[in-house]
Amino acid sequence: MVLEVGTAVGIRTTSTWAAGPAARRRSRGQVVSFALAPASSRRVRHRCRAMQQHEEEQERPPTVRAVTIPFADLRVPDRDLGDKIEEGLGPHGLGIVTIADVPEFPELRKRLLRLAPRIANLPEEVKKQLEDPDSRYNFGWSHGKEKLESGKLDTFKGSFYANPVLDVPTTDDVLVSRYPSYCRPNIWPNDNLPELEIAFKDLGKLMMEVGLMLAHHCDRYVMRQGVGSYDGDSLEQTIARSRCHKGRLLYYFPRQFSKQTDFDSVSSWCGWHTDHGSLTGLTCGLFTKNSMEVPCPDSAAGLYIRTRDNQVVKVVFDEDQLAYQIGETTEILSRGYLCATPHCVQQRKCFKC
Repeated sequence: MVLEVGTAVGIRTTSTWAAGPAARRRSRGQVVSFALAPASSRRVRHRCRAMQQHEEEQERPPTVRAVTIPFADLRVPDRDLGDKIEEGLGPHGLGIVTIADVPEFPELRKRLLRLAPRIANLPEEVKKQLEDPDSRYNFGWSHGKEKLESGKLDTFKGSFYANPVLDVPTTDDVLVSRYPSYCRPNIWPNDNLPELEIAFKDLGKLMMEVGLMLAHHCDRYVMRQGVGSYDGDSLEQTIARSRCHKGRLLYYFPRQFSKQTDFDSVSSWCGWHTDHGSLTGLTCGLFTKNSMEVPCPDSAAGLYIRTRDNQVVKVVFDEDQLAYQIGETTEILSRGYLCATPHCVQQRKCFKC
């Protein structure tokens, strides 16, 4: 689930939050092959595979754990978290921090992510009714509407978009016409999956509340650098005032159901980009195989970030932690004391997860 908050449309908004991790689709039965070969041939193949695996591991970018802030510290308004904010979100940071031990988060995360394969497997005619072309598919169901870096339509994943805070952000027809991606009303599958609305809103609102706490500490850090209320509204005020938060529930289809072929690219699941909103909240993904939840089947899969010195690193955090990334809007308003970083998502190699 991804939630964006800020001054752009993010979870996507002109003050945007991003909601979301993604759950993976149920796979069909596995096909297992078996072959015999002379003993000497098997030994050669084993050595070749071991060498190939070793070379792949050597080529992989280094793995870095995100800076973590305990929720018990975050919730105290006057707690000094400047060092943590600077380490994770400052000019030399990765543009991401995680919040640990958020009450109710693990349960709300699983409750929503487990619904992702269910919405992805609704009948096509039902999903068609959940599409909103007038919003450029930024509300309701979207699959195969966005383009990858290659220019091809993205069939790797399906998305369900909604505002987790307000079903109708505005009744001003001028605003709705001018900003349809942010201002149109939510669409919910109330007849086919009524539990989605409750689960989506519960997790989205929690992500926003925690994000507001983080924004408060970001403001304190930036003002100590002499910027002073960002020469206007603070990040916390910007997020709290916005009516256009956007949540995104992602579902990544198994590879055998995708028509695309560039599976091994580091940006195979989500191309390189920098968030344009103020703040994006995201959760760890949830993997399933044969309808059963499994650990991530590929250590190379996950979130990759390009650092300020142009190095690519894989960033990891625990499934019970909430992560937040800085968007370009906040970088501009903070005069560069809080920095957004380019990032992408690499898919797993497991064929049927």
